[in-house]
Amino acid sequence: MSTPRPPQPAKLVVGFLLKDKKRLSVLAAELEERFGPVTLVSPWMPFSYTAYYETEMGAPLFRRVLAFRDLMAQDGLARIKQATNAIEQAHMVEGQRCVNIDPGYLLLARFVLATGKNFSHRIYIGEGIYAELTLIFERGAFRPLPWTYPDYADRPLRDFLQRVRSQYAGDLNRVLKNCA
Repeated sequence: MSTPRPPQPAKLVVGFLLKDKKRLSVLAAELEERFGPVTLVSPWMPFSYTAYYETEMGAPLFRRVLAFRDLMAQDGLARIKQATNAIEQAHMVEGQRCVNIDPGYLLLARFVLATGKNFSHRIYIGEGIYAELTLIFERGAFRPLPWTYPDYADRPLRDFLQRVRSQYAGDLNRVLKNCA
């Protein structure tokens, strides 16, 4: 019989997809108000993996990812996705989104993204939100899965998440020492 135990806290990671890079400072400030300070910021990455978002947001599109200092409870992911959806809606222009915000969390063994879209490989976590196991950590690196979004599967984003993982390992050690 397995014995239920509370899960370890996770590192909050939020990806942004947008055309106008200048918007990010306002969006990041709104998230920092809710979730605490950002500690790592990815480089800007061109987003040319699909034209799916271009009709709504224009082109060219760019991806940037932020990692937050404060660790989060894993069961808070649905609430965080609801908050980022509200921010997307608040920044709509003429009924069109100008940003797509992808919250997720990172653990030593995996990276998980939240989405409002159901699919066979996604698990319902409440509030109309699903969790997707996006990357797994094995043999010293994050590895994509067959359904991993192409930008998250690509080396630049996985390299950034490797840096986030290193920071998270230190954060987790501090939290566990304080609990002992």
